Amino acid sequence: MAMRISGLMSGMDTETIISQLVEAKRVKVNKAVKAQKSLKYKQDAWKTLNTQINKLHRSALSNMRFESAFIKKTTKVSNSNKVSVITGDGAMNGVHSLQVNNLAQSGNLTGGKLGKYDQKINGDTKLSELGYDVSGKGTIVVENGTGENSRTPIVIDESTTVNDFIGALRSTGLNANFDEANRRIFVASKAAGTENDFKIRTYAAGEAMYDSTEAANGAKALQALGLDYSEGYKNELKSDIGSFIQNANASMAANSAVSGDDAYIFNAAKAAGLVQTVDVGGGVMKEQIRTNLSDEDYDKLAKEMYKQTGLTNQAIWDWTDGWSERGRKMDATDAVITLDGVEYTSSRNTFEINGLTINVNAKTDPGESITITTEDDTNGIYDMIKDFFKEYNALINQMDKLYYADSAKGFEPLLDEEKDAMSDSEIEEWEEKIKDSILRKDTSLNTIASEMKRIMMEGVNMAEDGEPEKKMYLSQFGINTLGYFIAPENEKNAYHIDGDSDDENTSGNADKLKSMIANDPDTVVKFFTRLSKNLYEEMTDIMKHTDYSSAYTAYDDIKMKKEYDDYTVKIKELEDKLADYEDKWYAKFAAMETAMAKMQQNASAVTSLLGGGM
Repeated sequence: MAMRISGLMSGMDTETIISQLVEAKRVKVNKAVKAQKSLKYKQDAWKTLNTQINKLHRSALSNMRFESAFIKKTTKVSNSNKVSVITGDGAMNGVHSLQVNNLAQSGNLTGGKLGKYDQKINGDTKLSELGYDVSGKGTIVVENGTGENSRTPIVIDESTTVNDFIGALRSTGLNANFDEANRRIFVASKAAGTENDFKIRTYAAGEAMYDSTEAANGAKALQALGLDYSEGYKNELKSDIGSFIQNANASMAANSAVSGDDAYIFNAAKAAGLVQTVDVGGGVMKEQIRTNLSDEDYDKLAKEMYKQTGLTNQAIWDWTDGWSERGRKMDATDAVITLDGVEYTSSRNTFEINGLTINVNAKTDPGESITITTEDDTNGIYDMIKDFFKEYNALINQMDKLYYADSAKGFEPLLDEEKDAMSDSEIEEWEEKIKDSILRKDTSLNTIASEMKRIMMEGVNMAEDGEPEKKMYLSQFGINTLGYFIAPENEKNAYHIDGDSDDENTSGNADKLKSMIANDPDTVVKFFTRLSKNLYEEMTDIMKHTDYSSAYTAYDDIKMKKEYDDYTVKIKELEDKLADYEDKWYAKFAAMETAMAKMQQNASAVTSLLGGGM
């Protein structure tokens, strides 16, 4: 860069002079900058439009050119509270009879209350505090699912806490939780169906690593944790309590007053609603504990006995503690339905049968049959065609708006210094004027818009190979443009469907399209698949990859990018030349100032000599 010296000797405003000289040369730079900005506006406009074009081409048209897209079915059920159905493409028309025999559910185990009646239990409580008073370890087995790999041993001892055990259960793939408020452990399989059911048990003879002591200790651990749900144990307890009831009833029949443990059993039975009045002999009527109790009755009686105090019979204590601490296991079940007389089973409450996905929510009542009706969805076909024209119209209207936009003659992209002299609203209005007209009379835009209009207007050949040409047109389906003098500006090439309730221009006309779908769906499907194919192939050809454009691009994006990059290089070169030009003038003025300074020094020297000689 040249040394810059202001006009100290000459008295000239060299900065202003050089600035004016440079500004005169800056025209070429500004012209290139504005041209590049204009090209950027054009690129942005095309990117937005190309997205719309691609959406129509690669979604709507790509699907509609295949008959399978028009195969739409709908299914109705007579009881949607119990059954819902999703209709697949392969579903067949017909009426079906369905009974829901059983629902799939996960296996779940509700443990009995841990500890004694008023004992405080939390996740840190150890098994030793729950009555597990054995020495050494115990081992239980968790069977989760089926197969050899489904068995997992869990080793426990007196120091094992409730949370330790919960974590061990979860590690086997089960859902497990301890409810501190209710003092119960809850266990469930992670999926429904018998194949996903689980068991929690002790080791049995013949299993690998079988140890009778560990198995016995494991059984005691399950009792302490309230998770022993074996039917054998329940039956044994039922037999025991049956004996207690018989003894108590015999005692009450023989004596007018009942005391001791018999009285406690009687009071508990009465509180549980298990007492009835019977003839104990000789016409004497007395209250007696009912016999032949159900599992629910045993639960009620155990709950009341568990609350009793003052019992002396250890066997009764053992029974009440044992019964109340036992878990209640609900086995996993499969869903079972009968469809048209054929039974189907699933581990889920969902069945996929011949194109129908049947979701069952509740069992049918005895003798109840749910009717499933599958038929053609004429509304679905109509809506698909309507949606296509909605998308097509939006695109073609936008193309016409851009191509026939008002001229922006006299408007050029603004430079930064030009924006400084304008308000924000003025800048926005100025730039919008340019952007709105940036694709005016664009040849690429005209090409694709014209071809799309041509395909839509020229009709479809409905003849098969070897047959004479037989054309049909959109108008035969009640689909037309509004006409040149009726349609709003830039909407003259949009199509409207007669009878479309959402179209204020044609809603009052007879709905020919819907009528044809109902009465002659094959012709409708054939016409629109061929029309879609014609338009798809034409757009594909226009948007194919070339040396100037990328694939699926309706404009010369590659060429434009190169032009933009060329402008970047050109602007840099022009800026460099302008800087050199500016430096050159500063150098000249600096040389002039230096020369004038020397002349002044020489003149002063001469004057001094002359004055000194007089």
